[in-house]
Amino acid sequence: MKHQILFLFIIIPGFIFSQTAEFKKPNYKKIEKEISKKESIFFYNSLFKRYQNGDTTLNIQEKRHLYYGGIFQDTYSPYGSSDYIDSIKIILKNNILTDTDYQNIIRFSDLIFTENPFDLEALNYALFACDKSGQKDLLNKKYAQMNVIFDAVLSSGDGLEKESAFYVIYISHEYAVLNILGFEFGSQQRLIEHYDFLKVNKNKYNIEGFYFDVSPSLNHLNEIYK
Repeated sequence: MKHQILFLFIIIPGFIFSQTAEFKKPNYKKIEKEISKKESIFFYNSLFKRYQNGDTTLNIQEKRHLYYGGIFQDTYSPYGSSDYIDSIKIILKNNILTDTDYQNIIRFSDLIFTENPFDLEALNYALFACDKSGQKDLLNKKYAQMNVIFDAVLSSGDGLEKESAFYVIYISHEYAVLNILGFEFGSQQRLIEHYDFLKVNKNKYNIEGFYFDVSPSLNHLNEIYK
């Protein structure tokens, strides 16, 4: 049996068309400098501990420094994939999931998080398992972590033009953003300079697709093949 899992994240439909929204591109050099200072409110270790604990008091600037500052951490590997994802998918093939199955999904998700603390696929599986097993406190913690990622990305632009692109540090996050905005990927993706353009299926807004700035991923790839 295939278990349908959707992102447990809700935003107001049409937010991208707001005329009052203030988007801000991440200044990576400035972020790198601020998160390295122990006396700074944006010191990365402190922010990351709050993220791990599911702190709901993180403000948008802290979320942005946490998410975009992730590219400067040793764990950053935008093109990596964990074998634990496969372990989760094997469990999900069961016709009926037991409490043990849900606990194992959460356990594997946590192991993935040690490799990539911003893995949205693993986080979404954990949310699913927490919800189905009735673990409300852990569900809220995971939900808060997911909010950090999406709030940071959605604060960077509306994706409608290159100049207002969404900034993501993982290619996989592009598809997650389409998901939560209610759009379906149109099976066409183009790399234009350092932007990914994802075409979407026909929609009531007549939007052709969205732009994503993927500079960190491309830069990381270039470093590997130097």
